[in-house]
Amino acid sequence: MPGLQMLRALWAYRQFVWSSVRRDFSARYRESLLGAFWAVANPLAMIIIYTVVFSQLMRPTLPGQQNVPFAFSIFLCAGVLTWNLFAEMLGNLNNVFLANGNLIKKSNFPRICLPAIVVVSALVNFAIVAVLYLAFLALIGHWPGWPLLAALPLLALQILFALGLGIFLGTLNVFFRDVGQLTGIVLQFWFWLTPIVYSIGALPAAVQKVFKLNPMMPLMQAYQIIFLQRQWPAWEALLPLVLLTVIVLVLGATFFLRRVGELVDEL
Repeated sequence: MPGLQMLRALWAYRQFVWSSVRRDFSARYRESLLGAFWAVANPLAMIIIYTVVFSQLMRPTLPGQQNVPFAFSIFLCAGVLTWNLFAEMLGNLNNVFLANGNLIKKSNFPRICLPAIVVVSALVNFAIVAVLYLAFLALIGHWPGWPLLAALPLLALQILFALGLGIFLGTLNVFFRDVGQLTGIVLQFWFWLTPIVYSIGALPAAVQKVFKLNPMMPLMQAYQIIFLQRQWPAWEALLPLVLLTVIVLVLGATFFLRRVGELVDEL
């Protein structure tokens, strides 16, 4: 099966993937005076801004959470931080083959390693942000408790969805270069059409019905339920996204395997 072949290739080249991730991470901060400190400083600054600026300004938009300190900061970070992981993966996967054109031409390795490097790099960056966010929740006394475990399958679902969609778009972008530009624009609209900086309850009922067609909405809401309400998410609401993830994974893998032999010629 093609899927098993790709997994075997990834396992055989796992050292190549991991060394590439380490090299990219170190190269990002090599010339800076404070080095890897910036990997922590940037997300920490973002969390502080959300906490200081939005905690009181947007608090009334979350009914039933008026007594929760920093309620909107928790709500906002739960969505923004996980969305940033999705956007980083999709944006980088979209350009992964174009950005590594010289490597593809000069080296003989399984091309699926390049999307794997993108995924692992994004997860390393997200892990740093997630630790800071969890430390913030512990500091303000709003630890999610056991429902925190539900974030793991949610992250797995999100990563697989982004991976399938990203491999398809990344392969398509090699043949049609406008795909990369269009994806960036779509991501911007997609973010604002997903209840992340506002609650779905703030919208008119007719608009809510349209927004429910957004496959990312139940995922972001599940994160917000875990971290703000400290409850288990409604798993049944995620079933459409699970089905869509299976479709895009099959579509992405099939299209990639059919076109991988043509990548060098197009690049």
